[in-house]
Amino acid sequence: MDMMINVALPKGRLGDKAYAILEKSGYPCPAMKEDNRKLTFENEEIGVRYFLVKPSDVAVYVERGAADIGIAGKDILLEYKPDVYELLDLKMGCCRMCVAGPKDFRDDPAQTLRVATKFPNIARMYYSGLSREIELIHLNGSIELAPLVGLSDVIVDIVETGKTLLENGLAPLEEIVPISARLIANKASFKFKGERLRRLCAQMERTMNL
Repeated sequence: MDMMINVALPKGRLGDKAYAILEKSGYPCPAMKEDNRKLTFENEEIGVRYFLVKPSDVAVYVERGAADIGIAGKDILLEYKPDVYELLDLKMGCCRMCVAGPKDFRDDPAQTLRVATKFPNIARMYYSGLSREIELIHLNGSIELAPLVGLSDVIVDIVETGKTLLENGLAPLEEIVPISARLIANKASFKFKGERLRRLCAQMERTMNL
C-alpha cells in the first residue's frame, strides 16, 4: 500500500488557507508555492502528496480512495452524503445555507412552494422536516434570478455576506445550517494509515488553536 499521505485540496482560497495550516502543522511541500500549473505536489521526505481538485470533487476523490484525506465544505457533505469520516471542523470558509426570497415574502401553506437551488437534497431534507410540500427547480448558477423573474418563490443557497441578495432585492428568510470546511478521511485509509492520519488531524487542531 502507498504509505504517502495523499491529500486532496480544493483549488482557490480555501485550499490555500488549508495548506497554510497543514504547512504550519509540519506537512510542508515547497513545490506548492512555485508558480506553475501542476496539479500534484509531493514531499517524499515527510511522506505527503498534495493534489488540487475542484472543490465539489474533493469528497469524490476521498470516498473512492484516490485521496486519504481532503478538505470539503459541509454543504458538499450534506448534499452528496459521501461515505467518509468527518475528522475536524476547520472553521474556515464559514457561511450559512439559507432560504432566501423577496423581503416581503409570506409563505402560503395552501400552495406548493417553488424552490430553486443548486442543493436539491439539502432543500428536500429541510422542507421534508417541516412537512412542507415543494416543487424543486434545480439550477446551476445565478440562483438569485429565479424569484426575480417568477421562476420560483424562494431559493435555497449559500449566503456569505448577504450582499448579492440585497443588491437583488432579496433577503435571507430562514437559516438551514451553518457551513464551514471540514477535514474528511477515506474509511479504508483511516484503517490502514490511522495512526498517521490521527496525528495529522491532532497537529492541525493544535495549529488552529495557537
